[in-house]
Amino acid sequence: MDSPLTPYLAVADARAAVAWYAAHLGAELVGDPIEMPDGRVGHAEMRIRGARVFLSDAHPELAVLAPDPAGVPVTLHLELDDVDGLVGRLRDAGASVDREPGDTPAGRIAVVRDPFGHRWMLNQPS
Repeated sequence: MDSPLTPYLAVADARAAVAWYAAHLGAELVGDPIEMPDGRVGHAEMRIRGARVFLSDAHPELAVLAPDPAGVPVTLHLELDDVDGLVGRLRDAGASVDREPGDTPAGRIAVVRDPFGHRWMLNQPS
């Protein structure tokens, strides 16, 4: 069963975001995105390491906005096996690194911001 809570991300370019998440986070698209009459993506579903994530283009007329470059109020937490390796690959793919990998009581952690403005906390548990 899927978790009852699913993040729903808005971005400026949903097609580019789906491609980036697939190439760099291993996301898999579930079905075809729903395209609105104006060509924007109204809904897409992905799976990232088994977790369901929804995505759409920004729809300002519905108060659905892409992240503000000044910052975002939500961080997505992703557990994985190799934080250092992924941070390097994400940096090379256009992500900015807000927090370099480091050891914490919760494991090895880094924080990156993807090219679409979303903040990811990458955690390699101890």
